[in-house]
Amino acid sequence: MVFKRLLGSLGVGAPTVDTVLDPAPALPGGTLTGQVHLKGGQADFDIDHITLELVARVEAEHEDGESEGAVVFDRFTVGGGFRLAAEEPRSVPFSVMLPWETPVTELYGQPLGIVLGVRTELAVAGAKDKGDLDQLTVAALPAQEAVLEALGQLGFGFRSADLEYGHIGGTGQQLPFYQEIELTPAPRYAHQVNEIELTFLAGPGGLEVVLEADKRGGLFSSGHDAVTRFAVGHHDVRDWTAEVDGWVRQLVEHRTAYGHQAAYGHAAPQTDHGHGGFHGPDRPHEDRHRSGPGMGTAVAAGAAGLAVGVVGGMVAAEVVDEVGDFFEGDEEDEG
Repeated sequence: MVFKRLLGSLGVGAPTVDTVLDPAPALPGGTLTGQVHLKGGQADFDIDHITLELVARVEAEHEDGESEGAVVFDRFTVGGGFRLAAEEPRSVPFSVMLPWETPVTELYGQPLGIVLGVRTELAVAGAKDKGDLDQLTVAALPAQEAVLEALGQLGFGFRSADLEYGHIGGTGQQLPFYQEIELTPAPRYAHQVNEIELTFLAGPGGLEVVLEADKRGGLFSSGHDAVTRFAVGHHDVRDWTAEVDGWVRQLVEHRTAYGHQAAYGHAAPQTDHGHGGFHGPDRPHEDRHRSGPGMGTAVAAGAAGLAVGVVGGMVAAEVVDEVGDFFEGDEEDEG
């Protein structure tokens, strides 16, 4: 739990709420379990509903630059319709399914700088109060881990991760934002690309893997972007290092150039099956050479595969603090 407070909008002596998530990291498309602990106030109260909101810190591009804000990307009613007696303790267990596209916040136990939270809304006698906020930790799916580990084995490094508001056209994206993982190039590709951006779009049947390369310019040409996408199943058994290396080679060999204001991925070919077009999201292409707060994590390949080391970025405790600070400030703005 990040913070707990009295439900101020409900008046002095109102119930308090403390939501506790089960400690194991959740998975995209998996179940999130825990309990909402209530403590009755100085009088009896009718609890209309208890609702959990999934919230994320998301970056948005606009004419004046960039901004960050909290986006609610799912809601679940987990209880309600009962009377809570004065000073009565009551626990309401819950088990809800996360959206498949829920961003990954950690890899091998190390935070990636993605801020997600579970906010509890308690409705009492027609009044509502968002009274509790908890950090949401989400681990990678096996296929996501396999791709990331293969990239580590190939020599790519982790630069940053963030959530971008917008839609990647031509994909099955469901949420209003997507996660982008920025990677430093492996030595063999360093002369061809500045960085590679990776996005996973998970669904019940598998993953869409979107790769974008920020390609270096030559003596007589400017740099440009190239985009490819691939489809993999959740339980595929592949030589992942060879597979991902093939993806990167196809990406780097693309010759399609884009202007600075071109839509992300616009007109790049779909490479998973060789047909169709891949059109960009409903937003302009942004500058991809920035790093957000809590970044600076390095990803390198170790003997056992991909290892994540925090070298000056956000450690676990700082992630918890940022969740509380960011979303608490957001609640103040709402009020």
